[in-house]
Amino acid sequence: MPDSEGRVRIGILGASSFAPTTMINPARGNPEVVVAAVGARAQASADEFAAKYNIAKAYGSYEALIDDPDLDAIYVLVPTSMHGKWTKIALEAGKHVLVEKPFTANAAEAAEIAELSAKSDRVVMEAIQFRHHPLTRRVEEVIASGELGTLQRVDVALCVLLPTFKANCYNYDLAGGAMMDAGSYVTNMARTFGGSTPEVVSAQAKLQKPRVDRAMTAELRYAGGHTGRLECALFSGKMFWARAKVVGDQGELHWFSPAAPNLFPRLAIRSANGKRIERFSRRPTYSFQLDAFAGSVLRGEPVRTSPQDAVENMSVIDAVYRAAGLPVRQPS
Repeated sequence: MPDSEGRVRIGILGASSFAPTTMINPARGNPEVVVAAVGARAQASADEFAAKYNIAKAYGSYEALIDDPDLDAIYVLVPTSMHGKWTKIALEAGKHVLVEKPFTANAAEAAEIAELSAKSDRVVMEAIQFRHHPLTRRVEEVIASGELGTLQRVDVALCVLLPTFKANCYNYDLAGGAMMDAGSYVTNMARTFGGSTPEVVSAQAKLQKPRVDRAMTAELRYAGGHTGRLECALFSGKMFWARAKVVGDQGELHWFSPAAPNLFPRLAIRSANGKRIERFSRRPTYSFQLDAFAGSVLRGEPVRTSPQDAVENMSVIDAVYRAAGLPVRQPS
């Protein structure tokens, strides 16, 4: 049950440097949640993290954090290859779970968690944060309205520059790779804006080391007959390139920074209704995501990025790796 003030008490599993952006700062502006604890592999690391961010409890193991009876939910922020393992443990312990993307190492592992989640009354949500921003929701509305006509093409891209090659995202044993990282977002975009889970026609990877992609492109085909392309990178000549474009036979829309629409919150639409620019909130996507998670836990609001949605996402990611001649990632 929530605390005496009706707040969801969240424990962060993993003293990650990403936590301030993805959870701690958004929680400070959300009256329905409180970051109540952190768990790390060593007590000293947990203590240091808790002191730095004014978190009440610090645990020197992941198990101890999950066993805390005063926590309602766990935010899984460990390396990707461990997402599935700790999500299952947290869920079996009766906790609600917010899992950082990608949901698991592969689709088979995602399906296991989806099955376990379906038997539980706990909320399990993948942290695909852009899905909760008003701009993204508006894109879905425009497409569903038929204003663009019959879909013809969906192109999505997210290329960033992460030259620290010792990072977890470049470690195959930790389920690393551009397709697992930035690719989680563009895959979800392709599925969301394309209206269904597409078939992977072809894929091409650029490698940072054997088995580990630093960049990936893939051509897609949807059941409705339209096509698409996804592009993602952690290190490429484009340095930073992020955009999404949806084209129908009666119009099109495009916008920049689709994975973080708060940075460039403008949506350009051209249709039979004319040309227009729609503007949206600069509030961080992670804040909207935390609103959604709290709403699901406290009031049973629908989960947009559910375990079953994650199964579909991971199935495309696995297919891209296979099409590129690379092995599917494995859990550890």
